[in-house]
Formats: sequence, C-alpha cells, structure tokens
Amino acid sequence: MAEPLKHMYNEQFLRGFSEKIHDVYDAFDIDGFMDTAMDDTWEALELKARMRRITISLGTFLPPGYKDALNVLFKIDNSCIGFPYLFFPDFVEVYGQGEEHWALSMKALERFTSKSSAEFAVRPFLLRDPVRMMSQMLKWAGHPQEHVRRLASEGCRPRLPWGQALPMFKHDPSPILPVLELLKADPSLYVRKSVANNLNDIVKDHPSVVIDISRRWKGMNPHTDWIVRHGCRTLIRKADPEIMSLFGYAEPMEGTASISTFASLSVQPTTVPIGGITELRYELHIQDGEQAHIRVEYGIDFVKAKGNTSRKSFLLSDKTVPGGTILKGVRNHNWMDLTTRRHYPGEHRISLLVNGREVANGMVDIIET
Repeated sequence: MAEPLKHMYNEQFLRGFSEKIHDVYDAFDIDGFMDTAMDDTWEALELKARMRRITISLGTFLPPGYKDALNVLFKIDNSCIGFPYLFFPDFVEVYGQGEEHWALSMKALERFTSKSSAEFAVRPFLLRDPVRMMSQMLKWAGHPQEHVRRLASEGCRPRLPWGQALPMFKHDPSPILPVLELLKADPSLYVRKSVANNLNDIVKDHPSVVIDISRRWKGMNPHTDWIVRHGCRTLIRKADPEIMSLFGYAEPMEGTASISTFASLSVQPTTVPIGGITELRYELHIQDGEQAHIRVEYGIDFVKAKGNTSRKSFLLSDKTVPGGTILKGVRNHNWMDLTTRRHYPGEHRISLLVNGREVANGMVDIIET
C-alpha cells in the first residue's frame, strides 16, 4: 500500500529545507523552526495541515517584515521545485493579503506558481475582491509562461478539488469566461486541460453556458476542439441530447429504441465480497447502414451508506464504426475500496450503455468479507 502523501513532510525534508534558508539567512534558527513545526501534534496532522504548519512556522522564524521574508524565499525558490513546496504560495496566502502587500503578493504568486502551483493560494484573494483579482487573472492569461497562464484558469475554477469553493462563480460564471476565451486555443496541453476542467466545473451549475460555448468554439482550432470535448465530458456521460448531437453520436433509427439490434451483458460471479472482482462480458450488434459514432459504457448503481444508490459510468469504447459492426469485450471490475469510493453491501445494478441508453443489464450482490 502506498505511503500517505503527508509523509513527504518529514524530518529529513524539513531539515534539508531549513539548511537552504540558513545558507541565505544566517539568523534562521533551524532547531527552533524544526521544534515548532514538528511538535507533539505533528504526527496527527494531515497533508494540508502539515503544509499550513510549515507556513506558520516560517512566519515565526523568517524576518518579521513580509517583504523581507519573501526576499529570503525568493533567494532559494529556484531549488525548491515540486508539489512539496506548495507552502511557498501558501505563505503569500497567509501573510500577504493586506492591501499594502497587493503588488508584491501578485508578483510572488506569479513567481511561485511555476515552482509548485499557486492555484489554491489565489482563491482567498478572489473571495475578498473578485473584480480586482479577475483583472489580474486576465493579465496572467496573456503571460508568456504556461504555468502562469494555467494559474489564470485553474485558480478561478468554481469547484477546484482540495481548494476553497468560489460560490460567486458557482452562482454566476460570467467573470471567468473572458479568461477562458483568451486560453481556448493555448498551445500548452497543461493549460488546455485546466480550461477544459474549468468548463466541466461550470457544467455542474450552468450546463447551458457550456453548451453555448461548445457550439461557438467547436471547429475553430484543433486545440479548441480538444478543450470542448474534454470540457463536455460530464454532459457526454449524461447523454445530453444537444451535446451528443454536437459530437456526432449516432441516434436510433426511426421506429427503433436503440442503435443496436442485439445487446448482451454477462456478469460473473453474481455474488462478490468487497475487494473482489466481477468479470463483465458484453456483445453489441450495431444496426446496418452508415457508419456510426458509438460510445459504450457500463454504469454501476453503487449502494451508498444509507441504502440509496448513485450511478457512476465507466468507458468501454468510444469510436466510429461501420454499420453492422459487432462489438465484443471483457472488462474486470474491482470492488476494492478507494480513497474516493467506499463500497457497501447490497445488490448493485450494472447497465450496459450505448450513447447513454441502457441496452442490457445485470445484477451483482456485494457482501461483507
């Protein structure tokens, strides 16, 4: 089993980091910093709490002035690259939100984001002054460096995982859209992924906004087409009629209920313990005629803690096939608990879906081990 991510913040890491600071700021008390950060509550702290503890401890042992403290961090940031150094932008979030620090904090976030990422640290600034901060995001969207352009999009996602939610953008995403317009054909895949994820966030509250954008953007540029497709993934999973039509997914012929003439789904075994595996065998006979764009998925209605169910779909195939094609396949589904999904005993319905329509189904009974 993989070691918890929080353990990257350990004594060896913190001491090595402390020595980097001491090399450029000889007043830095390495032992005092270590003792403050890793006190008797340290082991119980999770990842984000450890990061914040490091930030607060730095505030205690770096120079007392915000500008002077940042200057120390600026001297070592080129050797502090990667996910563990998220506490650099976190330092700006904690100590740099005062009006008198605005310009310096923007400079620091722009600088630090290329070393780790400032996507979390910008969010309190957005919550305090969204108009001013979105003006800054627009400037960053035109930056020559891809990390900074990505920050412009990633930082204002309404539902950024691990980040503070931005309720004002859940309610009205319109301030985000000018940033996405500037980035809709960005040459960097790193940036395009962020734009697509931002659209997918907006879909959760305002699907019509993303549908309108998709109609307008599709066909402009191969990079833009990739963004539109990826940004509409939730709508595709839900088989939204407008989006399915936009992307050319086949519809049933007139007078038929499905685009397949035969469909079967075999589920074996039908009783599986949590942590076990189910083998799924499927077969589809596509209608005769012209070629068709087919998306094949299986959906599981997962039983939740209170006995209700929630469906999640898993992609099997997404391609254009000639009319009359027979599609067959086997997929093993693992019922092991994950950090993002826990399994509960009960009957789980498994559905075979073609372009969002159920064409076959089976049941599996999940039991406690």
